[in-house]
Amino acid sequence: MTAKVLIFDDDPDILELCSIILRDKGYETVGVTDCRDPIRRIEEIKPDVILMDNRIPDTGGIEATQLIKKTETTSRIPVIFFSAGEDVEWLAEQAKADYFLCKPFGLGELENIVAMAAGILPNENISKTTPEN
Repeated sequence: MTAKVLIFDDDPDILELCSIILRDKGYETVGVTDCRDPIRRIEEIKPDVILMDNRIPDTGGIEATQLIKKTETTSRIPVIFFSAGEDVEWLAEQAKADYFLCKPFGLGELENIVAMAAGILPNENISKTTPEN
């Protein structure tokens, strides 16, 4: 069974990059550029993992993630909160996200965190990734 990843990001380049990387690893991807009615979208798409940008238009990443985690039909879907800046760990914690990823990120970092969230790789209690140097 192929895991489906729903990517919320308003930057078309990031959406395309993430989609290409993840599709090459066998994931099905769906990208959206705003956060209007996130629960309806999630219930329609039925993702196994969600990548949520912090600064996505409309609801915004923090509020959308909090809503996802409060809603019975979506609360168990792992959310990877991703954003640029030093405060991404704190933002992810406020949002109640399961994981976080700092932009810019390495290809391997994206692959590994999605694989952990999807249950493909064992979760080694790593909820933080940092940019590769």
